[in-house]
Amino acid sequence: QVQLVESGGGSVQAGDSLRLSCAASGRTFSSYSMGWFRQAPGKGREFVAAISSDGDTDHADSVKGRFTISRDNVRNTVYLQMNTLKPEETAVYYCAARYGRGVSRINLLYGYWGQGTQVTVAS
Repeated sequence: QVQLVESGGGSVQAGDSLRLSCAASGRTFSSYSMGWFRQAPGKGREFVAAISSDGDTDHADSVKGRFTISRDNVRNTVYLQMNTLKPEETAVYYCAARYGRGVSRINLLYGYWGQGTQVTVAS
């Protein structure tokens, strides 16, 4: 069982940066593949980035070069560094965990989800 708590969201201007954090409970955090997804009002949940238990990463094309996912297995925390934010990236950002190896963009494969943190980017 894994419990996830996101933090770091807020309201920023276009072009600003934010770093989201996701703290996970449990002793086997290092065995989980982690992901970040986002959901804008009236839209479906969208893949943003993922990191495997081995540290392999995958980023959505729309965020490559601006967002970076990372993890700290000592602190049981996964991060999403977001640079040069755009207004269209306003959404609730969710952290998710999936037991197993590799990375995945498929939200249905993630069994554990946080409550989400709001990111609002003003133009």
